[in-house]
Amino acid sequence: MKKILVTGSLGQIGVELINYLRDLYGENSVFATDVSDKELAKIKSDGPFEILDVRDGKAFDHIVSSFRPDTIFHLAGILSANAEKLPQKAWDINMNGLFNALEIARNYETSLFFPSSIAAFGPGSPSDNTPQDCMQRPSTIYGISKVAGELLCDYYHSKYELDTRGVRFPGLISHEALPGGGTTDYAVHIYYDALTKKKYTSFIASATYMDMMYMPDALNAMVKLMEADPSRLVHRNCFNITAMSFSPDDVAKEIQKYIPDFVLDYDVDPVRQSIAESWPNSIDPSCAVEEWGFSPAYDLEAMTIDMLEKVALKTKVQEEA
Repeated sequence: MKKILVTGSLGQIGVELINYLRDLYGENSVFATDVSDKELAKIKSDGPFEILDVRDGKAFDHIVSSFRPDTIFHLAGILSANAEKLPQKAWDINMNGLFNALEIARNYETSLFFPSSIAAFGPGSPSDNTPQDCMQRPSTIYGISKVAGELLCDYYHSKYELDTRGVRFPGLISHEALPGGGTTDYAVHIYYDALTKKKYTSFIASATYMDMMYMPDALNAMVKLMEADPSRLVHRNCFNITAMSFSPDDVAKEIQKYIPDFVLDYDVDPVRQSIAESWPNSIDPSCAVEEWGFSPAYDLEAMTIDMLEKVALKTKVQEEA
């Protein structure tokens, strides 16, 4: 990759991806876009940025024709819990935005990364060690849009030989950016509340297991996949990836090793709980391991140590400001 365009740059993944890519390739080689610039200060460098609604095909095309990226990371979209509140808008943004990205990538011969999700699986998928290829009948509009997106990216690859690649993200945990409307958000908020309040109320039930990944591993995986030898890729859209599977109780026990008086209680949100129960308990990432060398560095213990350290530093800086 030499020149990269990122949509949805000011979201949970985008903020960190922009900074990560600009460290790797140079700040002027990475063009950031988002529907609003209100979180722009979270991007640490002064590389190019423009406001873009990905549903606006003409504006999207203008940016790509001017910048001429060789890779597009298409991150713009509405996440699971928020999508259930606004299903029509979620479909419009998630699908029409992707269609525009694919058409533009085809016209300018640009590689495209599409982020799918464990939400692409459904109640009929195997719950444990969910394989790369199995039945996908999700029960949420977010999951349905992800399955449709996977198929659409496969279609553009087979029909037009477009270099489309992607992963099925598990829940992503970050100390840099708070999540925005996902079912796995508790796994981020719990660390902040553990340090500031020494208690947390989970909206997900105690014995609910979901796959998770620490953001540094997610960023590394995205770049590694896009730089992988295409001749090795049997699958493209999208690879199962995961680093750990845990429940809220598991996180609390790990936190209590360092904050012994931390207390976890529950006020279960029926909407997000039903979404979580429709997803796998754990997924099988072996195809990603075999085809492009996926290898996460963080497990729950290592992530908890780093999260508590980084969040403590962040909250101290905010208190002193």
